[in-house]
Amino acid sequence: MPTIDPRVDEYIANSAEFAQPILAHLRGVIHAACPEVKETIKWSMPNFEHHGLLCNFASFKQHCAFGFWKGELLLAGEDDKGKEAMGQFGRITSVQDLPSKKVLTAYIKKAMKLNEEGVKVARPKAAPRELLVPDYFIAALEGNPAAYEVFNGFSTSAKRDYCDWLTEATRNKRMAQAVEWIAEGKKRHWKYESC
Repeated sequence: MPTIDPRVDEYIANSAEFAQPILAHLRGVIHAACPEVKETIKWSMPNFEHHGLLCNFASFKQHCAFGFWKGELLLAGEDDKGKEAMGQFGRITSVQDLPSKKVLTAYIKKAMKLNEEGVKVARPKAAPRELLVPDYFIAALEGNPAAYEVFNGFSTSAKRDYCDWLTEATRNKRMAQAVEWIAEGKKRHWKYESC
């Protein structure tokens, strides 16, 4: 038995007039393909769950979007219009922009099977940003040997916090504050650390 969320009804009703038949069609296909699907609202848009996130849709001023949580596994090697808009089907302005009901149903069934089997999408880890300590900051730290020693003992992320903070705004004021805190052995967000 499907789990209907009245917030999805409200979302569809509050969408642009062109979007309402698109969203209603998608919702119907999803429920027909996966009768035990659970509706919810996440990230301010309707999401459908079956052993985890399955798919979602959204409406915008001039288009709709529809996508699968594991879309890269479902549509591998197929024409992915994901660069045009959110999801894998590009900018959807009418029901005709979607694959046929039969094709959508096959995608939904495949997505269900992936979730039931616990298949995970391998998400590439972002390469860590290079730590760039500005020359003027190094010079200021070298002027206070205690601060220089403590700074060099900080983790890369703690050092990066200070460098980002210095380069984002008023350099001289923040540099003086940074050197003072570092000399005291404090990390950039020391105020928020538990005692």
